[in-house]
Amino acid sequence: MPEYPFTAADLEALRAWDTPTICNALEIVVPHRRGHGFTLRQLVPASTALPPICGLARTGTIRAAAPSGRAKEVDRAARIGWYEYVAEAALPTVVVLQDLDDTPGTGAFWGEVNTNVHKAIGAQGCVTNGSIRDLDMLASGFQLIAGSVNPSHAYVHIVQYGQEVSVHGMACHHDAVVHADRHGAVVIPHDAVTKIPAAIELLSRREKVILDLCASRDFTVAALRDALAKADEIH
Repeated sequence: MPEYPFTAADLEALRAWDTPTICNALEIVVPHRRGHGFTLRQLVPASTALPPICGLARTGTIRAAAPSGRAKEVDRAARIGWYEYVAEAALPTVVVLQDLDDTPGTGAFWGEVNTNVHKAIGAQGCVTNGSIRDLDMLASGFQLIAGSVNPSHAYVHIVQYGQEVSVHGMACHHDAVVHADRHGAVVIPHDAVTKIPAAIELLSRREKVILDLCASRDFTVAALRDALAKADEIH
């Protein structure tokens, strides 16, 4: 098994914060990543009540608009191979699945059966530009962040897995750390994982100066200017 500069506990700790907060922290920890590494268009969460997910990426591609053209046995082998790939992880995973169809979401890969299967093999959820269905029958606690909701699975089939994919502008490779919630998703560099909590604590102290002033009767634009300068001096 690969070695990582973080533990399962480190990944679990990051689930305490929403994805925008993780993005804010990355601006401090890896400032050169400020303009990329996250989804760029709105995604649909299966549930707005579920907590964030954070784990190692298991990447793949699907199509659904037309049959695969392969024998049924080959399609079944590809599906089983995908499940084996997702299951072979020492830490919790997040599936990042790119729909390659000209109209992504023509057929839903995710519904009652696949959410339960993937939960059983260690995945916390999925980020996809494809579609989802069975919203009232999904595996408990399994989050889906998707491009759309669709009633049919059409001809959905696995194309490939383990390669780099792109979902709504977020490039993601196998074993990348992915954090996602109802706002979208972001890839966290491995060497940044353990640095994020301290960065969030710093940001919280800086923001508190501004927020306390906003709640004060002494708020003026001049006072805000001074508070912004004071916040910048906090390290």
